[in-house]
Amino acid sequence: MRVAIAGGHGKIALRLAKVLSQRGDEVVALIRNPDHADEVRQAGAEPAVVDLEHANDGDVAQAIAGCDAVVFAAGAGPGSGSARKETMDYGGAVKLIAAAKQAGVSRYVIVSSMGANPNEPGDDTFSVYLRAKGRADDAVRESGLDTTVVRPGSLTNDAGTGRVRLDESLPPGQVTRDDVAAVLVAVLDSPNTIGRTVDLIGGDTPVAEAVAAI
Repeated sequence: MRVAIAGGHGKIALRLAKVLSQRGDEVVALIRNPDHADEVRQAGAEPAVVDLEHANDGDVAQAIAGCDAVVFAAGAGPGSGSARKETMDYGGAVKLIAAAKQAGVSRYVIVSSMGANPNEPGDDTFSVYLRAKGRADDAVRESGLDTTVVRPGSLTNDAGTGRVRLDESLPPGQVTRDDVAAVLVAVLDSPNTIGRTVDLIGGDTPVAEAVAAI
């Protein structure tokens, strides 16, 4: 399988690239900063320098050409203002939809957030973020592609446990970035996840079993 990861230098993306490449998959990491190329190579990915925020659809489509799936793991990141939540967390996801259609890539997995809601009230940055994520999720679901929306809880850098909880709606909780990456790999392998939106937190169920039960 050849997988393109948008936001390829992100903490989840690097973990995902490593797991995929170590099992023999090909990974293309879309990165904005060419200085990050060596780090994504070390994770086993092939860097493609394309600024998802400002590139046109054709440039993005060219970067993901020949892929079997795309994973949107990009985002404005902590410390960014409300404007970038809109242009990256929402706009970047939509641009990747258009590029995937242009490149003939039908499988699209998006890393969202628990609480994502297109109608979230408030003007603070976190509310804007949840609105942008919610709008992105809606756009992905309505795209006509083979999509899965994964909504992790609060992320930690603790070592993965290999055990999670996945469901359409879960109470707030934490999950390690290692375990998010493991879930994404299993989702990519599992046709039963197409068309589904799931919350993700740490739990007691092995990843493969939890994904199979979606």
